[in-house]
Amino acid sequence: MSAPAQTDIITLTGITAIGYHGVFDHEKRDGQPFIVDAVLHTDISAAAATDDLTKTAHYGEVAEVIAALIRGDAFDLIETLTVRIAEAILDGFPGISGVQVTVHKPKAPIQVPFGDVSITAYRGRS
Repeated sequence: MSAPAQTDIITLTGITAIGYHGVFDHEKRDGQPFIVDAVLHTDISAAAATDDLTKTAHYGEVAEVIAALIRGDAFDLIETLTVRIAEAILDGFPGISGVQVTVHKPKAPIQVPFGDVSITAYRGRS
């Protein structure tokens, strides 16, 4: 699925919380930081014309939804977390026509030096 044509974009980067996602017992027990970036496709023209917060996607509320999902139910895969975040944003914010979510797991249990592991998913309204 590709991004909707002619949309405005609100970008949130670096939303961080401790989550308990992973396939290993120690990941579910000890937790680790997860970092989420979200690109929200929306139309900001009404908000810009009226200077009215209710006419745009409230990115503070979107950030709270993301953090709650990171801290919430534990999943084995960050793929699952990524898609659940994208779906929750679309379900909770009708003015968002599409969302790209990237979940970073910088402390993933990988046995070689690495900088980051991330999964990105795009979901849009049909």
